[in-house]
Amino acid sequence: MKTTIETSNVSRIQPRPQVIPRAEHNISRDQISESALKVLYRLKNGGYGAYLVGGSVRDLLLGREPKDFDVATDARPEQIRELFRNSRLIGRRFRLAHVRYGDEIIEVSTFRAHHNTFEDEGVVAEGRILQDNVYGTIDDDAWRRDFTVNSLYYNIEDFSVIDYVGGMKDIRAGRIRLIGNPDQRYIEDPVRMLRAVRFAVKLGFRIEPETEEPIFRLTELLADIPPARLFEECIKLFTGGSALQTFEQLRHYDLFRILFPQTDAALQMQEGGFPHTLLIHALGNTDSRIAEGKPVSPGFLIAALLWIPMLETARAYMETGLSELDSINLASDVVISKQVSRTAMPRRYTQMARDIWQLQTRLRRIKGNHPQKLLTHPKFRAGYDFLLLRTEAGENEKELADWWTTLLANPEMLNAQASRPSEPRKRRRRGGRNRSRKPPAE
Repeated sequence: MKTTIETSNVSRIQPRPQVIPRAEHNISRDQISESALKVLYRLKNGGYGAYLVGGSVRDLLLGREPKDFDVATDARPEQIRELFRNSRLIGRRFRLAHVRYGDEIIEVSTFRAHHNTFEDEGVVAEGRILQDNVYGTIDDDAWRRDFTVNSLYYNIEDFSVIDYVGGMKDIRAGRIRLIGNPDQRYIEDPVRMLRAVRFAVKLGFRIEPETEEPIFRLTELLADIPPARLFEECIKLFTGGSALQTFEQLRHYDLFRILFPQTDAALQMQEGGFPHTLLIHALGNTDSRIAEGKPVSPGFLIAALLWIPMLETARAYMETGLSELDSINLASDVVISKQVSRTAMPRRYTQMARDIWQLQTRLRRIKGNHPQKLLTHPKFRAGYDFLLLRTEAGENEKELADWWTTLLANPEMLNAQASRPSEPRKRRRRGGRNRSRKPPAE
């Protein structure tokens, strides 16, 4: 049963905030995007408070370039919508506005308060926040945020930085610290455990002991988080430029098991073997591509993360007499079905993973006109890159990988290749269509 209760243990009587004047911090308006400044000034000129908040303030203080800019204000969502014709309201659990300028979106949120018994908008069940639309003041907003380093406000009125929770001190100390009682804050929103790891790795900070200790005890709470939300967090975890270190930290805190249970089970069985090596290469390559400004496909990451569970399942099917390709197709269905029940991956990404896995078998057909046909496959390059990855990880595919690499460097080989006879088509075993398509016994 849903109840509306007070969940935060933060005292109502808080110390006065520290106000750091412009002369004592390094943030300049030149570092803030033009779109964010437009939003800040329009809110200010409209008579509302306007503050840059969260990760952008933190990154600017650290001398980093923010990925995006978020704004906090005392204007309600409907008032923001009236002020900005180029905005739209989103979210039910957390109502806010997106203001669009070309390709850039500035997220504008109204100050939130603690969850009071007299506010219908603040709904909590068993300590977990289900809706978060209790509006308040900047004082309230600062204390209900998650981590101190994300609770700093840049005031466009006088260009000062306002610090209610000791965020500046923690930034200088390189420390990730929750605001309030850590157990209670994780119960309110278990995704904060993933966020603690992500911020610590991204910033090169350490997680403060009192913030760290409950993670080992409360890991299972993540199993109740909606799969779609967990997938969104996975994208942030593995495409932030530190995927390899993030993976290692997730395993350290036993969080990876919740996100990818099949993969974690395979790692437990074959620790120190090539499955771990394959993931290390895949995640390391992802970090390198991001560092070079190259795109990264979540579908390729999914193929790498689930390759070993899929391969083990496919081998079990092959032992029943199915062909390798049929076994891979069935194993793909089983493994992806189990995974999306934990992290709800969009079909365009899971389909890419399926294509990559199927191509690992098809790439072995190098006689006749098969290579030329494969080169026109829309996911050929991803399949080829995955073959190289497997070779780097120690799978016995170097000769095949070298053959395709040579072909790509010398396209004229295709003319001679096409003149070679194709391998004979294997006859389908009778009764194949009537074979059971149930997963093999586990």
